[in-house]
Amino acid sequence: MSTSPDQNRLHRRTLLRAAVVAPAAGAAVTALDPTAAQAATTARHGGFDPENPRFTLAVLPDTQYLFDADSADPAPLRETFRYLVAERAEANIAFMTHLGDVTEHGTEDEIALAADTFRTLHGKVPYSVLAGNHDIRSSTDDQRGDSAYLAEFGPRRYASMPTFGGASPDGYNSYHVLRAADREWLVLALDWRVSDKGLRWAQGVLDAHPTLPAVLTTHDMAWSDDDGKAQLSDNGRRLWDGLVRDNDQIFLALGGHYWPPGRTVLSNDADNDVHVHITNYQDRYYGGAGMIRTYGFDLARGVIDVETFSPWFLARDPDRRTPLEAETIELTGPVDRFTLTIDFNERFKGFAPVVPPKPRPASAVMPRGTVAYWRFDTSGTTAAGSPGTPIADGAVVRDLSGNGNDLTVSRLHSSGPDALTWSADHHPGQPAHASLRFDGGKSPDRGAILTTGPQAALNSRKFTGGYTIETFIRLPEPFEGDHSWMGILSWEGRNGDAGKTTGWSPLEPTCSLNLSPERFLQFVVYPHAQDADPTSWSHALPVGRWTHIAVVNDGRRTVVYVDGSKIARNPTQRSTGIATLGKPFVLGATQFDERFGQSFYGWIGDTRIVNRALPVRDFLTPFA
Repeated sequence: MSTSPDQNRLHRRTLLRAAVVAPAAGAAVTALDPTAAQAATTARHGGFDPENPRFTLAVLPDTQYLFDADSADPAPLRETFRYLVAERAEANIAFMTHLGDVTEHGTEDEIALAADTFRTLHGKVPYSVLAGNHDIRSSTDDQRGDSAYLAEFGPRRYASMPTFGGASPDGYNSYHVLRAADREWLVLALDWRVSDKGLRWAQGVLDAHPTLPAVLTTHDMAWSDDDGKAQLSDNGRRLWDGLVRDNDQIFLALGGHYWPPGRTVLSNDADNDVHVHITNYQDRYYGGAGMIRTYGFDLARGVIDVETFSPWFLARDPDRRTPLEAETIELTGPVDRFTLTIDFNERFKGFAPVVPPKPRPASAVMPRGTVAYWRFDTSGTTAAGSPGTPIADGAVVRDLSGNGNDLTVSRLHSSGPDALTWSADHHPGQPAHASLRFDGGKSPDRGAILTTGPQAALNSRKFTGGYTIETFIRLPEPFEGDHSWMGILSWEGRNGDAGKTTGWSPLEPTCSLNLSPERFLQFVVYPHAQDADPTSWSHALPVGRWTHIAVVNDGRRTVVYVDGSKIARNPTQRSTGIATLGKPFVLGATQFDERFGQSFYGWIGDTRIVNRALPVRDFLTPFA
């Protein structure tokens, strides 16, 4: 302990919600895991799922006032440990790390009581502990030799943990390797005063695990002013200069020792962010009451959600909590509850670059019933060239299914060469690593389209047994201009000519996939077997990133998927087939009254049509 030198698994979040009625560890595993094999994996880890892209790192700062001679009270910490065990499955808790100052005086009695309290957690959730200045002779570094602390919290304590990687020869520094979110992570637990020998050991650990993102934990790293703005302490500066700044792997550094809590972001020698946080609540009521901070890693959202609370107070009957208990149950200030936005792939690419998947040949992505498949690499079009190369009118994109539904390029109105260009940009999971860049728009209407020939079989295909239509699109960022109701794909013709009477207008085509002014997908189809116009609507699509779209009809109704997820507004109205009129299929636009105005604005990638309903696992890009 010291004062400072100057004195949306889920947003809101599963931990607090689950605390009211805590399920047994592993209770949610069956519902969450799609296969028996994965369920077995989580069972082996006490309910923790190492493949889940969301996991929690629990951080426990200075507990010294709970182990203070004859005024010790371990009850708050025991409740914290019971909570972590009970919630391991629900919150997917990978690990807990203590930041030092376990005890007030480091006596054998205090250390023994603390060690006994940790038995509540031991063998159930892996953890690390490091020495703070109150746990040992504070005037010494990690070469101090034997101590009561080392006897109880040295390497022998962690030897049975599956995460334990090893310890420095002196025993005061250790490291753990966690498997979480389907990758490995390194946790370095360093003594409050690391010697030069200890720093060399830590560097050796990083050198031996060069591709693992690392969290550094120690007792004295930074201090904060009352506004929560942290800055490195003298010891923190030594660690920064001697270890952190030159090791891009370290992206998060956590310390206790000082209060108030605070945080800052520093740039390392690779010009990447390192988040430096102070976590310490011993100045709060009941010595912090075993308060923990949880770091909720969410690789799907690209964030770390942080929150701070006391399980001991949470476990109390709300009607019987004292005022101090009620106000200390959770801390919600900007240094206690916040979200870090991190593009993990981008942040880690310097030492662990993501290997992009290789292109897949067309033969690998044409399941039974493939009617048409177009792609824009050299296997699909000879017009593929350098990025930005215009695709000339008359250029042909072959139907790789062999069914003869080739597409031919033409420009709308007086559009110039830039209305359609070739691009190497593509969805990460797309089979072909290429796309077409459409520069369509209004005022004046412009753009380009690709259409099947007049004799193509696709023009008259009715799909009464069902269909799956897939494509990849990317909307530009910024999304500039008026592109309301631009088409992505369609069949030409008027639905009124097919005898349909129920729609918004008899002049719109019989099937089209469009984008509304709010960037909502609209899939409208006039079925072959019904006089109806069931229409699906999505949420607003993002700009600046690739999106996979799948329209799936099983012969009875249509369901639209975006990035493998079923959208909300899919009509239950019966829909059998497509009322095609023998007129061309179009990629890049939608007609009204058999006239094209604008074309698509953005990128379109691989597009495939299959004459049956495909399950999500068989889409052009796999979704877990």
